[in-house]
Amino acid sequence: MKKKGIIGIISGLIILGIILSVSLSSDSQSMNFEPRLYGQISTEMGSSIVGNLDAPVTIIEFGDYQCHQCYNWFHNTKPKIFQDYVDSGKVNFIFVDMAFLGRHSSIASQASYCAEDQNQYWQYHNTLYNLQESKIDGGWANSERLKAFAFSLGLDMTLFEDCLDSGKYQKRVTFNTSEGRQNGVSGTPTFFIISENQQEKIVGAQPFSVFKMVLDEMI
Repeated sequence: MKKKGIIGIISGLIILGIILSVSLSSDSQSMNFEPRLYGQISTEMGSSIVGNLDAPVTIIEFGDYQCHQCYNWFHNTKPKIFQDYVDSGKVNFIFVDMAFLGRHSSIASQASYCAEDQNQYWQYHNTLYNLQESKIDGGWANSERLKAFAFSLGLDMTLFEDCLDSGKYQKRVTFNTSEGRQNGVSGTPTFFIISENQQEKIVGAQPFSVFKMVLDEMI
């Protein structure tokens, strides 16, 4: 009986080890991510944090690289916010994918994380919004163009192409898009401005004055 009991325990440990191994390998994209919650929003699968990590206020943008209003905000509002709030250490910023507008939206987001593997996430992010074209799924963000953008940034193309073609970050982008939906995001850009005791939601490419009013109240 004792022998059978020992064998049963050993078998159980082996099975548990196999289960844990499969669980870890099946979602390797999230293995190295520490939880990063702001309010109820999980951001660890999004971008790195830009700005002072200890800033009292965080701006989370849910965006799609094919979104025209995201393009407008990127060019017309974001620079002033960064100049007045992020660069001064008062606010930090996180981008989270809401890849839902077209079939090329997800692969564009995946490409940004392939660039992140080579420490070029923000350079690639900026390239996508600088070179965005007006037609959704018009070809400007297809696989070949995304690879051309990577080449223009001097990335190792073997590494980048292997990453993109394998769909390495497909689950990561899907997770982020699901996180947006769970937090009531139905259009892009949508922003959550969060401090220790307050959270505000801003929808659309609102002008700097709208963000300034909210930020000044929180800081």
